[in-house]
Amino acid sequence: LATGTRGAEGVCGSRNLCGVGLQRSFCMTAAGTVLGGKSEGRKASPSAGVIQRSVDGLVRSFEEIPHTGRSGWINLVKFWRENRFQQLHKHMEKTFNALGPIYREHVGTHSSVNIMLPSDISELFRFEGLHPRRMTLQPWATHRETRNHSKGVFLKNGEEWRSDRLQLNKEVMMTASVKRFLPLLDEVASDFCRMLQARVERDGRGEKGTRSLTMDPSPDLFRFALEASCHVIYGERIGLFSSSPSMESQKFIWAVERMLATTPPLLYLPPRLLHRIGAPLWTQHANAWDHIFSHADARIKRGYQKLSSTQRKGSEAGAVEGHYTGVLGQLLEKGQLSSDLIKANITELMAGGVDTTAVPLQFALFELGRNPEVQEMVRQEVRASWSQAGGDPQKALQGAPLLKGTIKEILRLYPVGTTVQRYPIKDIVLQNYHIPAGTMVQACLYPMGRSSEVFEDPLRFNPGRWGSSRREGQSVEGAGFRSLAFGFGARQCVGRRIAENEMQLLLMHILLSFHLSVSSSEDIKTTCTLILQPETPPMITFRKL
Repeated sequence: LATGTRGAEGVCGSRNLCGVGLQRSFCMTAAGTVLGGKSEGRKASPSAGVIQRSVDGLVRSFEEIPHTGRSGWINLVKFWRENRFQQLHKHMEKTFNALGPIYREHVGTHSSVNIMLPSDISELFRFEGLHPRRMTLQPWATHRETRNHSKGVFLKNGEEWRSDRLQLNKEVMMTASVKRFLPLLDEVASDFCRMLQARVERDGRGEKGTRSLTMDPSPDLFRFALEASCHVIYGERIGLFSSSPSMESQKFIWAVERMLATTPPLLYLPPRLLHRIGAPLWTQHANAWDHIFSHADARIKRGYQKLSSTQRKGSEAGAVEGHYTGVLGQLLEKGQLSSDLIKANITELMAGGVDTTAVPLQFALFELGRNPEVQEMVRQEVRASWSQAGGDPQKALQGAPLLKGTIKEILRLYPVGTTVQRYPIKDIVLQNYHIPAGTMVQACLYPMGRSSEVFEDPLRFNPGRWGSSRREGQSVEGAGFRSLAFGFGARQCVGRRIAENEMQLLLMHILLSFHLSVSSSEDIKTTCTLILQPETPPMITFRKL
């Protein structure tokens, strides 16, 4: 990854962490400690013991970490009353500005230590262990348990997680597997643009051949994400770009949105109790998951039937040798996971692969539209790369680093998931505070992405900041931890390669076909369900090139 903006020199006085000056003064180094106004850097080597990394036993206790209130239930009432669930990212940004770069929060049954500086995040990940843990989404886990469904890798921990994850990595993360599914994603992205061109020509204004159309692209982007995910995961198209897409697919999208919207409030309440009393919020959540599972189950059964049919034909199977059958087909053929585990993981991949790509694409179209000079720079690079690639999508993407930078920049400003969580396996010291092993620590991505301590001119949309030749932030400690939208290490998002390439390929085809513009350059208001998204989808003008 490219690296951060400033050196790790001490900064004394009011420190601007998130674009606003802190309300309390302190002196610190990015990798050092704060002791009565004196700043002392780390004195131990990276292999030294944890406590030795601080200063002579003067580490402050866990209880001394600044906090937002000791009563989790009072805080929960405040969250409900002040609508903080929907503005959780802004709440975090505001709290860091008030309390400094580390704070504790206790909301309902949920407790965490929150951090935002790359140096602290780097330290946290040093102690994630062989089986990294992130926060269990208990509502999801309770649904699996009450419905007797197996859990996928998203909800597992320990050796069981590691075993399943290694099998999945072979089909969705390895270079060879990416090379197999890239043409499928490229096909869907190309078809999407043809559909959009036909719509602009039919419904747009202006002269034929250069017509333009202003529209909300979000429904189409959701259909694109589902079509692309199905093509890669199931190895088949489901026809969402037709004039009358199936109601079944639309219901799946609605179910995913309902599942995401009902998850956050359930994180702070005991879902088992809500299940027993039949609370409406729990019922909505469980019903949404039931629909997601039934949608996936129907397609998995078709996958089994296709595989059985191919095996029965015996010698005829050689005729389709080399044909990519999708992630599902590969898992079924290899037989390393049980049918229940395949179903659990395929369902999680599908549920996590629609909104998490469709929403960042909304933000990307908006930012490119309100930054025409950046848009033109990316377009020129894409054109040159595409013409030299000879139709090979992998070569086209490799020759367009600004396109990759565009996705990273969008996810810096608008991270899909606002936090990455870990439970350190040993006691650690962050900002000179003792953090006991097993404490949930959250790296807060939205405040970090907009901090002037981490990024130069942080509110500026600048894909070029991620280029390998850029010096931005190369002296900031932990600079390799400034881009964490897909998580980190062994526990990073299992669908990362699908999502990254899916978004890049669609933007590539759109930039080759259209000029983008927006009627208003005002910032988009955002809201948090389980993911960060626009309060109102932005209107985009597509003008044919």
